[in-house]
Amino acid sequence: MSKQIFVNLPVSDLQRSTAFYQALDFKNNPQFSDETAACMVWSEAIFVMLLTHPKWQTFTDRPICPATSSEVMLAFSCDHRDAVDKMIEVAGEHGGTVDINPVQDHGFMYGRSFADLDGHVWEPFWMDPQAVER
Repeated sequence: MSKQIFVNLPVSDLQRSTAFYQALDFKNNPQFSDETAACMVWSEAIFVMLLTHPKWQTFTDRPICPATSSEVMLAFSCDHRDAVDKMIEVAGEHGGTVDINPVQDHGFMYGRSFADLDGHVWEPFWMDPQAVER
């Protein structure tokens, strides 16, 4: 079995958060979704579990970070530079906060960031495949 990652995120409004991630082209996997959680699939190896606050609290006693703080920044690759800009545009149109961090443009690598509805920070980026081969 290949390695997979399940990123678990507490969300204040599961329905709204599910719609937000679907707008960003994540697919919902109903097999692992119910009224307390939504499994959002980015790729064969990357899954985002959106969990209501009560569901989250069944996994840990640690407090949920306020939306104004950052615990992690989740970076993921896009197929091309325009895809980064498109994702940022869609995130903003659906209630996310765009360019929450400075735009990174190094020529061979380009990245931007957004915060989702609950303040979780995502960084879509593109890297020139030829730069990686060198």
